[in-house]
Amino acid sequence: MKETNLPSVYSRLLRDHKRGYKAVAVLVDPDKTTEDQCDELLTNALLHRIDYFFVGGSLITTDHIHLLVERLRKQDSIPVLLFPGSNLHIDPKADAILLLSLISGRNPELLIGQHVAAAPILRRSALEVIPTGYLLIDGGRQSAVQYISNTTPIPHEKNTIAVCTAMAGEMLGLKLIYLDAGSGALRTISPSMISAVRRSIEVPLIVGGGITDADTARKLLEAGADLVVIGNGIEKNPELLSEVSQKVRAMNAALNVHE
Repeated sequence: MKETNLPSVYSRLLRDHKRGYKAVAVLVDPDKTTEDQCDELLTNALLHRIDYFFVGGSLITTDHIHLLVERLRKQDSIPVLLFPGSNLHIDPKADAILLLSLISGRNPELLIGQHVAAAPILRRSALEVIPTGYLLIDGGRQSAVQYISNTTPIPHEKNTIAVCTAMAGEMLGLKLIYLDAGSGALRTISPSMISAVRRSIEVPLIVGGGITDADTARKLLEAGADLVVIGNGIEKNPELLSEVSQKVRAMNAALNVHE
């Protein structure tokens, strides 16, 4: 078994959710991140106390996902979670894997097919497996995940569909719900949709896609997201990591004051 000083990733997510604490994750896309960039990102993440690394993407054409995971795992304070687009994107050196079921779509490969192929690999590994209900929401443009998955995203304003889908995922036993507008989205998930989903489920809620500034991240967290995921926004705004981290720490500090 892999040695680690970290508690169970899911127990940490669940603990923070119950306490109302907020968190931020950085999405590392192997197709867009060189090893040098990975080292720089790791340094900044440690400096700004980022909570999680997500590694993966809907389509990975390079073969260095394993090298990136290895570099990110040089430290033992930020958990490294796989965010796989297929069963090919598995690295046993990570801390955990978000076993994504694309419950907003009707493509059987991404509801259960890929999972069947991955199951024996995951069983032999030491990875913590976190069953995750993944909902793709319209972000204003066709995303890579929409094209690759051959699924239609939930319309941006259809809160009821997102709520019922999230509830069904929770009833099926999924431990996380992830609302995603997709990489490079023109708009984020609406705060009203996040609030509606938050009121309907008890499991932790992750939100990503289209987050390009700290105020937007704050609004999504205030609406009910437990964790926001930033990716492309860091490329456009190098200060985004620091700015979002400051917002998250301020929100958690205020919570501590009122406890």
